[in-house]
Amino acid sequence: MSSAFAEPITDPAPPDVSVILPCYNERDHVEQEVKRIRAALEAARMTYELICVDDGSTDGTRDVLKQIPDVRLILFSRNQGSGTARRIGTQEAKGRVVVWTDADMTYPNDLIPDLVRELDDDYDQVVGARKSEAGTYKFFRVPAKWAIRRLASYLTSTSIPDLNSGLRAFKRSVAEPYLKLLPPGFSCVTTITLAFLSNGHQIKYVPIDYFKRAGRSKFHPFKDAYNYILQVLRMVMYFNPLRVLMPVGLTLFGATFVKLIWDLVVHHFRVTGSTVLIGTAGFNIVAIGLLADLVVKRTATD
Repeated sequence: MSSAFAEPITDPAPPDVSVILPCYNERDHVEQEVKRIRAALEAARMTYELICVDDGSTDGTRDVLKQIPDVRLILFSRNQGSGTARRIGTQEAKGRVVVWTDADMTYPNDLIPDLVRELDDDYDQVVGARKSEAGTYKFFRVPAKWAIRRLASYLTSTSIPDLNSGLRAFKRSVAEPYLKLLPPGFSCVTTITLAFLSNGHQIKYVPIDYFKRAGRSKFHPFKDAYNYILQVLRMVMYFNPLRVLMPVGLTLFGATFVKLIWDLVVHHFRVTGSTVLIGTAGFNIVAIGLLADLVVKRTATD
């Protein structure tokens, strides 16, 4: 006797790993990079999906991608930035773990399975921390990145050996609330690091080698460094505004006290307008910081 009910159709099990590969004018080496990623994951016996996001390439990269079998393609009609490519790729991902990397041959993508294995109950994100800087504009990049990293370490009260590495693995469920915060440019990797650290999610850093890139660099030394600094301040203000504003306000209060003593001694107990102005600025900054902190905590509990 046949059943009157059809068997339910079930979706296949999601893959272990979703690899997001932004591509912008990488025609000559993107296929080689895809093969390297696949070989590593298959050797590790991990189920995976490879999401290639063509970010408006003009050199025929998307034609190469269309010839590669078994990849998920997302095609942008114009260049929107690596941050947008990573965000949309992550939103489309189905894997429990999402991996970000680049297609320019700079990162040791054969180590992707090792990063994925490091994710456990203690760590929500594993970052490949570069042992050296081999990119273009090295003379400018090294001191600029050091300064930005030191600023981020101070603002998050955490040691950060590599703030903007493009090779990282993280739990998709943990990252989802922060995807809307990702900017369109290179500082998206900085953003996902600061979002995790500012909300108590643990990050592990694994030392990796970093190689000279294939093709032409898209990094703009002054513009991108400026954007990195702004994004660090923006993210810490978003999650912990007192960490930014309170030192400024207290410094102004200290300057007010010193200036007040000076006025009393030099101007015969007459307080100058500049002293009042400095004190008022300090009070306003502290008040704004406290108010912003209340808003952040109220939003977090809603």
